[in-house]
Amino acid sequence: MKHVIALDVGGTGMKAALVGADGELLHQARRPTGRERGPDAVVEGILDFAAELRAHGIRAHGEPASAAGVAVPGIVDEAEGVAAYAANLGWRDVPLRALFAARLGGVPVALGHDVRTGGLAEGRVGAGRGADRFLFVPLGTGIAGAIGIDGKVEAGAHGFAGEIGHIVVRPGGAECPCGQRGCLERYASASAVSRAWAEASGVPDADADAADCAKAVASGDERAVLVWQEAVDALADGLVTALTLLDPRTLIIGGGLAEAGETLFTPLREAVRRRVTFQKLPSLVPAALGDTAGCLGAGLLAWDLIEAAGPSIETTDPSEVTT
Repeated sequence: MKHVIALDVGGTGMKAALVGADGELLHQARRPTGRERGPDAVVEGILDFAAELRAHGIRAHGEPASAAGVAVPGIVDEAEGVAAYAANLGWRDVPLRALFAARLGGVPVALGHDVRTGGLAEGRVGAGRGADRFLFVPLGTGIAGAIGIDGKVEAGAHGFAGEIGHIVVRPGGAECPCGQRGCLERYASASAVSRAWAEASGVPDADADAADCAKAVASGDERAVLVWQEAVDALADGLVTALTLLDPRTLIIGGGLAEAGETLFTPLREAVRRRVTFQKLPSLVPAALGDTAGCLGAGLLAWDLIEAAGPSIETTDPSEVTT
C-alpha cells in the first residue's frame, strides 16, 4: 500500500504516522524528543525514529514510504530544507531534508515549520476546510500564526510570515525575548495568562496555569475575570491588526488556551466585533485537530511532493549526504 511518513517534532515530544493516499492514519507512534541529550543526539534520534517508521511500513504494507514530511519548530528554511535555528532544541543550520532523504533511501522529503504545517492541516481537513483564506493562531507557550491561501500556507520571503505573537499591542509594555516591548504573546499566550493568574491569585507559579484561571472565570472569581479580560482584549487587538492586513475568511484559534472553549470564544468574538470598523468580520472558530495537526500537516506536505513531481520524482543519492 502506498504511504508516506509524517513526523512532527516538538520541544519535548515527537508524534509520527504512516499516512495513506486517502489521508488514513495507517500507523501512529510517539516518543520523547530527548533534548536534554543535546542537539546532535536529538537529530540522530529523529532520524532513527524515521528509519523505524520506514521499516514498519515495509513490514506492514509491503513497500517503503514514497515520501516523508517533517515539521519542526524554530526558524525553518523550507525551500532549502534546512532547520536554521531552534532555541528549544539547540540546533543551527541543520540540513534535515538531506539527512532524512539519506536515512530513508533517497525518498523525497518536505521540511516545514510546525505552526505553518499545523495550519495547513487545519485549513485543508480541519476547521478551515473550504475556506480560500484563513489565519490559524495557536495560543500556547507563545503565539504564532499560519496564513492560508488557496490550500497552501504562506512562509514569507524569509520564513517569518505569520509571527502574530510579535505584533506590539501594548507599546512600552512588558519586555519580550524578541527585543521589543508589549508583544501580543506577553499578554495573551497560555503562559502569559498563567503568569498573570499566579500574581493575581497568590498561587505559586508552578501551581497556577491558564486552565485554572479559565475554571475560576467560569465560577465567577473576580480576580480571574480581570486577568482573563485583559488577555482577551490584548488578543482582540492583535487579531484585528492581523485581519486588517490579511482579510481572512476564517480565523482559527487553537493551542492550550483555546481548550477553555466558550469561556474564551464568547468574549473574544465580542471583543473582535467591537473593534472592527470597515473590515469584514471573519468566522472565528476553534481549531478542530488538536495536537494531531502538525503530524497530519506533515503528511499533507509529503503527499504534495508526490503530486507535484508525479512519476518523475528524483531521489537523493544517500552517498552524497554526510552528517
